[in-house]
Amino acid sequence: MSRNFNNSPAVCFLLGLPRSGTTLLAHLLQKHPDIAAPPEPWLMLALEAFGRVDHRHPAGPSLIQSATSEFLGRVDRSSVSRAFADAAYSQYLAAAGKRTFIDKTPRYWMVLDYLDSLYPEAPHILLLRNPYAIAASLKSTWGVPFVSERSAPPASMACLADLVLGLPQLDLAYSLADFVLGLPALAAHRARRQTQVVRYELLVARPDEEIRRVIAGLGYDPARIEAATIEQTDYLRSSNFGDRKILEKQGVDKRSVHAWQTELTIEEMQAVTDLVGAELFIELGYEDELRYAQQAGIVDRGRAVTERYRQVFRTWWDLLAAAGPSFDISAAAREPNSTVQEAGQNTSSGSGASTVRRAQHPAGSDMEENLQLANAMVAQLKQALSGSEADRAVRLHAIRDRDDTIETLRGEIVRLEQTLSLREPVESRV
Repeated sequence: MSRNFNNSPAVCFLLGLPRSGTTLLAHLLQKHPDIAAPPEPWLMLALEAFGRVDHRHPAGPSLIQSATSEFLGRVDRSSVSRAFADAAYSQYLAAAGKRTFIDKTPRYWMVLDYLDSLYPEAPHILLLRNPYAIAASLKSTWGVPFVSERSAPPASMACLADLVLGLPQLDLAYSLADFVLGLPALAAHRARRQTQVVRYELLVARPDEEIRRVIAGLGYDPARIEAATIEQTDYLRSSNFGDRKILEKQGVDKRSVHAWQTELTIEEMQAVTDLVGAELFIELGYEDELRYAQQAGIVDRGRAVTERYRQVFRTWWDLLAAAGPSFDISAAAREPNSTVQEAGQNTSSGSGASTVRRAQHPAGSDMEENLQLANAMVAQLKQALSGSEADRAVRLHAIRDRDDTIETLRGEIVRLEQTLSLREPVESRV
């Protein structure tokens, strides 16, 4: 497909794991008069997921995805998505009076190939940070534990059990996935053409120098930015996204660089080391940090442990992708042999339940109004039942695949536990 980018807005993607400092970097970059960097648009994630709809929609997600895919199959879907994104970015830039839009959304590691397919010419900025420091920030800011409250397994192992048991710690899985799946993906992205790599540790140690280097790499005059300071954060206060801690800062400082050494226990350092892998620590330039953790008591359990974690998380990640965002893993895990039967019994009746409940108390006292309202609700219910019935076969097939994948996931977890049981356990910090 040939494309003409002459009339497209200048777009740059700022990549990095959550809690790696992307909000700080974006804020400092947009102090340049030509650069706009609003908090986390998430636009590429939305476009990549276009057509995948909540299962509660009366037409059913499979039907909607099938219909939109069939329609978009007759056109150039990439060009349509690119045109939409161009229009959104262009309007924002016009309103802000800026020339370059920096889309800073940390979990774009999930759609790196999609970014390149839609914006192959766009420069990327990749922010790297010591994984131990990211873990400490997750712990202190979001309360993410890296050691389970249960006495025996570390948080990583407990979390894997939660994946198939549907326990509350499932939210932890997403943060762990950033380390297990996201960090290797971003590390491989360093070799991409037009990608500037920024290290958080250098950014906070010499912010002026680093920001001017990045701005020059984007083709702008670095002299037009006065100093890398934290001020004018009103745009962050009015947003629900981005790092809120930046609102409390008076300036850029490097105290956060070594905070992990006192904020993480040995067990937590061990969990992060297992998830990331000693090899990736060294590859990314964090060999000194790894050596500190080893002197504190952690051990390198080897590539096999990290690879097993990656396999488990890939299986889980693929399961979520196949089942959709509203997938209830807990029901399948609790009753693995009955999910297909229950789905067959309940699919055609569940989607209209809320409509029926609303029909029990129609508004107004006029008989004709009530009759019209009832007829409308009956029509909606029929539409919902029709969509659900047509979608039923697809759902049953998906549920069977889901159950098979969950069993595979259980097996991977058992093998990982066996691998870890062969390693000497880490002693607790005194």
